[in-house]
Amino acid sequence: MPLPQSISSNARVLWHLALNRVTGNTHEERLSSFYEGQAGDYDSFRKKLLHGRQEMLESIVFPDDGIWVDLGAGTGSNAEYVSETIPRLKKVYQVDLCEPLLDVARERVKERNWPQIVPIHADATKFTPEEGYADVVTFSYSLTMIPDWFAAIDNAYRILKPGGVIGIVDFFVSRKYPADGFIKHPWSTRNFWTVWFSSDNVFLNGDHLPYLHKYFEPLRLEQRRGKVPFLPLVRAPHYIFLGKKSEKTEPTIS
Repeated sequence: MPLPQSISSNARVLWHLALNRVTGNTHEERLSSFYEGQAGDYDSFRKKLLHGRQEMLESIVFPDDGIWVDLGAGTGSNAEYVSETIPRLKKVYQVDLCEPLLDVARERVKERNWPQIVPIHADATKFTPEEGYADVVTFSYSLTMIPDWFAAIDNAYRILKPGGVIGIVDFFVSRKYPADGFIKHPWSTRNFWTVWFSSDNVFLNGDHLPYLHKYFEPLRLEQRRGKVPFLPLVRAPHYIFLGKKSEKTEPTIS
């Protein structure tokens, strides 16, 4: 008797997470190696693990006729969370380096008849929208998968117009000695989750939130934990950050 679709889908993803050997000399090649066999099952499994995405996106006020750049967009599923907003936007760029995931995004756009959305194969640290600017830039569990994450944030700052909004949700660990306003994780949390995620080339970093606060005016910050599928009582730390690019004198990014 064949397994139910949900069980077989989860099994394929778990196999790739636990046993599939990631190969490749470049970041792009490693992404394709990791996701190629699980791209079609990506959304259903990650929905159980990647908490806060819908909440982050629904917190953003997308302007009419605005430009939204989703960096590390993967399968493009973020658009589903704000589907009623898509028709009133001028353009949505779903940027990713992984073609297997972008193939899923392209199929979604076709099925939903969203002419505003353009899935595009590009580097998040270098991408510039055709219009030259963005009103909104988001990272949904993608920043920890970008080796030069600081360059990705720098690029988001560069393309955001003054007053534009950045929205991020991702896993994280705190610094050993965080500044006031930031959660302090114990030694066990900082070390366990850093090692756990690094096996899948997901690199948690205590500098994400301080770096974001340096360049963006904070609009919202949530530091939480979320359930991990099939591991009762286990909770992985994640954050939600919304920030605004200053409309005044802009700092120089170094």
